[in-house]
This record gives sequence, structure tokens and C-alpha cells, in this order.
Amino acid sequence: MLRWLIVVFLALMLINWFTPALHKLGLGRLPGDFRFKLFGREWFIPLATTVLLSLLAGLIAKLI
Repeated sequence: MLRWLIVVFLALMLINWFTPALHKLGLGRLPGDFRFKLFGREWFIPLATTVLLSLLAGLIAKLI
């Protein structure tokens, strides 16, 4: 369980780092992605983008 929690956390961090490139592709603005301001900082939680990219990676892994 802890291993999956770490994997999800790392995936969210990677997506957050690549947000500018993903915005050009239209990702990060899906209905399940949350953006809000808290303590003077903008936070971004890309739930729908994470699920979409995970399904895409699973499909590619299954084909290879």
C-alpha cells in the first residue's frame, strides 16, 4: 500500500513539473483536474489527467 502511495505521489509531481508542456496539448484542463489557491500559492491536482496518462501508459505497455 505504501509503495502505491509513493508511486501516485511521484506521478503527480512529474505531471506538475511538466504542466506547461501538457497545457499546450490540452491536458491539465480536463473536468477532473482541480486548481485552487491556498495560503497565497496556486495548487494544481490533475486527477483526470493522471488517470488518462495512466491508461495511455498501460495501453502502450500492453502493446509492447
